[in-house]
Amino acid sequence: MNDDARTNIGTPAPTSASPGSAELRDQVERTRDELGQTVEALAAKADIRAQAKEKTAAVKGQAAEKAALVAEQIREKTGHAAQLVKDLTPDPLLEKTAQAAAQVQESAAKAGHYATDKTPDPLLEKAGQAAAAVRANRTPLLVVGAAVAVFLLVRRSRGRRR
Repeated sequence: MNDDARTNIGTPAPTSASPGSAELRDQVERTRDELGQTVEALAAKADIRAQAKEKTAAVKGQAAEKAALVAEQIREKTGHAAQLVKDLTPDPLLEKTAQAAAQVQESAAKAGHYATDKTPDPLLEKAGQAAAAVRANRTPLLVVGAAVAVFLLVRRSRGRRR
């Protein structure tokens, strides 16, 4: 292969007449465009951060689709299982269960009213304030409770080792 063949790669073969300056300008412009596109393609391949973001978005979308599909399957199977249990349970048992549930609910309501009636008003007020404080500071209390539980578990496991 001679030097002329190597330098003329990607360029059209010259015609019998020498090319005019307009043709040379067009050829240079096309070569610049091709070179610009090649550089852009190489830059896109070298941008690992953008590729990682695209891949993350694709995986996230796939995970969301699968989660929705699994959730729908679980709902269907749960509904089917509930219907199967209901169909296989004798009617007298369903009626007794409903009656028992109603009685338990009624007894719990009576116990709550009884406890409210017999509890002194200052104590009810303090309990209401404590409940409001707990609702307002739920997250910090959960964190403290978890920390105490971990501390007790670690202490208990160290006590068993000795």
